[in-house]
Amino acid sequence: MLPKNPYVLLSVINCKLRDEYSSFDSLIEDLDEDKEEIEKILDSIGYHYDKETNQFR
Repeated sequence: MLPKNPYVLLSVINCKLRDEYSSFDSLIEDLDEDKEEIEKILDSIGYHYDKETNQFR
């Protein structure tokens, strides 16, 4: 289960994207998480997924 705090979630997601997953979609599928919920939480602090860098920026 991923953390709900937006800043902790950002850190965890970006670390996993850097170290374990080649895309956000593969992370979501593997962890069986709600993509829209994660995007909504990170959007609330101004972060959006960038496919080119494979991170939330």
